[in-house]
Amino acid sequence: MSARSFIQTGRKIVAIGRNFRYSTVGLHSPASCPETCLALTEHAKELGNAVPTAPFFFLKPTSSYVASPGKIEIPQGCVVHHEVELGVVIGKRGRDIQAADALEYIAGYALALDLTARNLQDEAKKKGLPWSAAKGFDTFTPVGPFIPASQIPDPHNVRLWIEVAGQIRQNGVTDAMIFQIPQLIEHVSRIMTLEEGDLVLTGTPKGVGPIQPGELVVAGLEYQGMELSRIEFAAVARS
Repeated sequence: MSARSFIQTGRKIVAIGRNFRYSTVGLHSPASCPETCLALTEHAKELGNAVPTAPFFFLKPTSSYVASPGKIEIPQGCVVHHEVELGVVIGKRGRDIQAADALEYIAGYALALDLTARNLQDEAKKKGLPWSAAKGFDTFTPVGPFIPASQIPDPHNVRLWIEVAGQIRQNGVTDAMIFQIPQLIEHVSRIMTLEEGDLVLTGTPKGVGPIQPGELVVAGLEYQGMELSRIEFAAVARS
């Protein structure tokens, strides 16, 4: 099954931006959320970004994958931030997928980090340029092993956390997504065909921050109190 070996076989990484909100009480879809509830998201606020009214995404190259345990390379002159995310592994080819059918296209999940050269991204934003350089360096998508979908019946009840140099930085639950996974799959597949082995990164909770060479980065994914994935990376300077 090529979805299980998505790191080797996947053709693209689709990363969703600004998809976590402040309060999760009574809010489980944009349709049921008053406009004021969407005024701020955790990750959007901490970076001073506008909150999307519809999903938006960018692409990362599959050459940015690095498997755990491994090394994260910090390029010279780059301020590299961590963003811990739930990755959705696509199990079969689909175009114009309806949200009601989206779960049929999910083979499994993976714990992942979306690393960002924040200073390059900020400069690109000011100039209205793409984020490809800020997001696409080698080793900028650290990832854990494939988790079959059967092990996570409800992907909106997953806890994600990351620790850098022994200090917890991010600790959030996927019920805080503004746009849930079926909506994300529907939106992306209306624009581009999703293929077996593709990875959809679903957004990050608040607490993003820098990683320095010499630091150890550890992240985990928990479902109903059980740890399903733990990944570990040593940050090193890119020569």
